[in-house]
Amino acid sequence: MTWLESLILGLVQGLTEYLPVSSSGHLEIANALFGIQGEENLTFAVLVHTATVCSTIVVLWKEVEILFRGLFRFTWNSETKYLAKIALSMIPVGIVGLFLKDYVESFFGNGLLLVGIMLLVTAALLTFAYYARPRVKEDISYRDAFIIGLSQAVAVLPGLSRSGTTIATGLMLGNKKEQVARFSFLMVIIPILGEALLDLMKGGFSPAESGLSIPVMIIGFLAAFVSGCLACKWMLRLVNNGKLVYFAIYCVAMGACAIIYSLVH
Repeated sequence: MTWLESLILGLVQGLTEYLPVSSSGHLEIANALFGIQGEENLTFAVLVHTATVCSTIVVLWKEVEILFRGLFRFTWNSETKYLAKIALSMIPVGIVGLFLKDYVESFFGNGLLLVGIMLLVTAALLTFAYYARPRVKEDISYRDAFIIGLSQAVAVLPGLSRSGTTIATGLMLGNKKEQVARFSFLMVIIPILGEALLDLMKGGFSPAESGLSIPVMIIGFLAAFVSGCLACKWMLRLVNNGKLVYFAIYCVAMGACAIIYSLVH
């Protein structure tokens, strides 16, 4: 991977992580166009996902700080209840990560047919969430947190947008737009950082193991982090304005292109 490819892929990851268009799907499309595959592909994906998680912490730092302050009061307060819901939401994706990691990774780098199909599924979810009119709840319940967590676990498939799936699920359950968007962004922090830590401990980020040079990794990380900060702020505003249905149109177009590309190559 060259530094220019790293820059482009980092920007793709950062800009699409928070928008409901599937960052993993777009990385797969870009990797296919650049001819990048194998361990290099997977290591870089973990790296840039970690970068966008860091951008989440920066953008939502005020919320993160409030949650930690509440946690260290060592009482059952609103902050610890919220953290308990986040912990509950992480159970499904944790099970997938522990027991199905190799199976999930087998879906990556095997052509764009699955990516295209999953982008169409993302479009359907966004459209359904836009037209659904459930009774709006005041807070995300424990039940809803777990169901949103289930949707996050399913969204490990390339092309199925994690943010789009979790936000759409939360909206269809009757949760408020701003609340479900922030919950969606916060619930992914620990799983991604955990995966990055495991890869680091196994030496997965070493140039010899990953096939990536240090400058390439730094450029990709910084590109994903900076663009992720911008996209996260933008997405929070978009959710409040209820414009997610427009991304459904984009997903249909990209999904169709990915399917056609996979059939002719």
